[in-house]
Amino acid sequence: MRALRILLIVVVILGGLFVAADRLAVNFAEGEVADRLRTTEGLSSTPEVAINGFPFLTQVAGGTLDDVEVGIRNYEAAAGDGERIRIDDLRADMKGVEFSGDFSSATAASATGTATIAYDELLKAAKSEPTDVAPGITARVVSLSDGGGGKIEVGLEIDAPVIGTKQLSVLSTVSVKGDNVEVRTDSLPDLAGLDLAENSVREITDFQQAIDDLPGGVELDKVEAARNGLEISVRGSNVRLAG
Repeated sequence: MRALRILLIVVVILGGLFVAADRLAVNFAEGEVADRLRTTEGLSSTPEVAINGFPFLTQVAGGTLDDVEVGIRNYEAAAGDGERIRIDDLRADMKGVEFSGDFSSATAASATGTATIAYDELLKAAKSEPTDVAPGITARVVSLSDGGGGKIEVGLEIDAPVIGTKQLSVLSTVSVKGDNVEVRTDSLPDLAGLDLAENSVREITDFQQAIDDLPGGVELDKVEAARNGLEISVRGSNVRLAG
C-alpha cells in the first residue's frame, strides 16, 4: 500500500508539472502569434489570441491547432478611393490552424467571425453635403441609427422653397454585395408638393460602403443593423494569421 501511495503521489506531481509546462507553452505561443499578426496586418496594438484545447503540446506535435480565437479591438479596413473605415471589436474563430515551428507562419483551414461598424463610420459613405435633387431643391443625409427589426433609420434634410428646411427619416435595408455594404431605402417619404423623381432622391438615400482588406483575407458574409451600429459576420478559408 505504501508503494502504491508513493506511485500515486509521483503521478500527481508529474501530471501537475505537465499541466504547468503545457500552460507555459501555450502562453508563449499565444504571444508569438499575436506579435506576428500585429506585424503582418500592420495593427496599431497587439491583438488578443487564445489557443484553445488541451493539451496544447500534443497539438504542437501534430502540427495543427484545433481552435484559435483572435480579437482585434480596432481595425482600419480599406474603404475604396484610398479611404479607410474603422471596424470595431473584430472577433474571429479559426479552425485547423497549421503553423511553422517558430510560429512565423500560420494558416487556418476556415474562419468565422463578427465585428461592428459604428453608424458614424458608415455615415462617411453617405451624401452628407447638400446635393441637388431638383431645381432649387437639395437633400442630404444627416444621421444613421438603428431603425429596429434589422433596419437602418436614415435621417434626411430636404431644403426646398415650398416647404423650407424639413427633417424626415426613412427605413432602409442593409445587405452585403460582394465587398460592399449596401444601404437601400425600403420606400421613399411622402414629399407632397415637391416634384421629385424617385431616382433623384435615391441618389441620396441609397449608398454603398466598400469594406476590403480584412485581416487574413476573411470576407463579408452577412450584415444587420443593431443598436450600436452594423453587426457584420465574416468568413473565410485558408486564412492567414501570420507569415
